[in-house]
Amino acid sequence: MTKPTRKTALVVGATGLIGNLLTHRLVDSSAYEKVKVLVRHSLGWQHPHLQEIQYDFNHPNGLLIQADDIYCCLGTTMKKAGSKEAFQKVDYQYPLDVAKRALVNRAKQFLLVSSMGANPNSSFFYNRVKGELERDLMALNYPALLIFRPSLLLGDRKEFRLGERIGESLMKLFNPLIPARYKGVQVDSVANAMSQKAQLGLTGTHIFESDQLQNF
Repeated sequence: MTKPTRKTALVVGATGLIGNLLTHRLVDSSAYEKVKVLVRHSLGWQHPHLQEIQYDFNHPNGLLIQADDIYCCLGTTMKKAGSKEAFQKVDYQYPLDVAKRALVNRAKQFLLVSSMGANPNSSFFYNRVKGELERDLMALNYPALLIFRPSLLLGDRKEFRLGERIGESLMKLFNPLIPARYKGVQVDSVANAMSQKAQLGLTGTHIFESDQLQNF
């Protein structure tokens, strides 16, 4: 009996909170023969199925982006970006560029970490940028586009973010009173949801709101 061909995954944003956990999940998954990551600096750990690709988003220099499943966990904050223009570049332009380049090389599905409230018509800049990315990814007509919209992410960050720490504390304090859709979601639940949904053979566009990500 011929063994089924295993896929190749590519993770964008593998050094982030979700991306790091997701990459660990994928390299141990029987679904993937190889897991590529686009990085500026090494992840600092190795695995037989892991392939690091040094990548400059501003100067890709014709580097081929080839994989069956593209996982995009790329994102920053306004404070870290320093300006609206820099934020838009990281949270909109980089993901869209990768999606286009991967599709040309026959990627089958694109999985995106977006945000609750993403809307291209939002009056809030953050939500508007997220919504514009979703809209323009849909226009690419991927065979499968899976969009994950978590609320406040709960997990241990390497960097200190005062606003999110305060948010986590409030979430825990008022958790019984908060509607399910708005409750914080554990980072590992989002990573698990992405890795599991990718194996279902879905086609078309699917959006998973925060309350749908709670129990993975």
